[in-house]
Amino acid sequence: MKPLSEIPFSVLDLAPIRQGGTAAESFGNTLDLARHAERLGYQRYWVAEHHSLPGIASAATAVVIAHVAGGTSRIRVGSGGIMLPNHAPLVIAEQFGTLESLYPGRIDLGLGRAPGGDQRTARALRRHLGSSGDTFPQDLAELMAYFRHGGPGNGVHAIPGEGLRVPVWLLGSSDFSARLAAELGLPFAFASHFAPDFLHEALALYRRYFEPSEHQAEPRVMVAANVFAADTDADARRLFTSAQQQFLNLVRGTPGLLPPPVESMDRLWLPHERQHVERMTRCSAVGSPETVRRWLEGFAAETRADELILAGQIYDHAARRRSFAIAMRVRAEAAPAGGETVATGGG
Repeated sequence: MKPLSEIPFSVLDLAPIRQGGTAAESFGNTLDLARHAERLGYQRYWVAEHHSLPGIASAATAVVIAHVAGGTSRIRVGSGGIMLPNHAPLVIAEQFGTLESLYPGRIDLGLGRAPGGDQRTARALRRHLGSSGDTFPQDLAELMAYFRHGGPGNGVHAIPGEGLRVPVWLLGSSDFSARLAAELGLPFAFASHFAPDFLHEALALYRRYFEPSEHQAEPRVMVAANVFAADTDADARRLFTSAQQQFLNLVRGTPGLLPPPVESMDRLWLPHERQHVERMTRCSAVGSPETVRRWLEGFAAETRADELILAGQIYDHAARRRSFAIAMRVRAEAAPAGGETVATGGG
């Protein structure tokens, strides 16, 4: 098991649109945070495809990736993820072939099988031309074939894309993508930052059934967590309330802009709503640098993660920058191999 100081950290950005803000502000903050993450030494910077959600600006994910990659110089940039059922595989191959041609050696293609929105939005996106999650393995095979020399052999070619090495990750929150990633020998990322229920089962299945491939000789697991770090535990808990309110709105079916923090959530949720939100967000490091260090060390030990990808829906951009800086600092200051770790049960 690697010590925390040897585990790469990455950033998952949902490009939050905050109350009182705009999508334009969100994209400016995304680029600023990406440059900040690059200076801090983060491994990669991923943005996620979501649709018809007022508080998330990254629906046109490939466009946002180009924005980030064009404004940075070293950090890997990619999708966490592209929702394959929403798109023809050829379109994704062309988009990411273009990105890889523009920013060679820096682009990742993370793929998911969820719609990234409700069913009405999925129908509006697909117009009966796209696929469903039921055909995900076939669509994935077609997509990956477009990157091979000669393409899939059907007379259709991804230009640019063909012959380029764009790393493909499978993303998931259940055992389906874990098994498929293992079968194909692909790296696997688990979305435990919002859907932690099957985390350990999925990781165990992936490692148990992994087949070495041209892509990966050994299993590679990236695990997602939320991080809300500040000078004190109380300050961090206050920052966390913005995300808690956003999750609460999702639970109620009323998604909205990222709200400012509040002093207490007690008057905002009912007991069953609190239970639901706390279950969804239990993979969250919330606290002072020391609290966050202990939590991350425990989480890394518990999951045996090869990489941690950190999300942080924080209303104030300066506080968000500082939270990611604290996370990287505690990584650098973490105990070396053989040092004590503390197991964690959640945020």
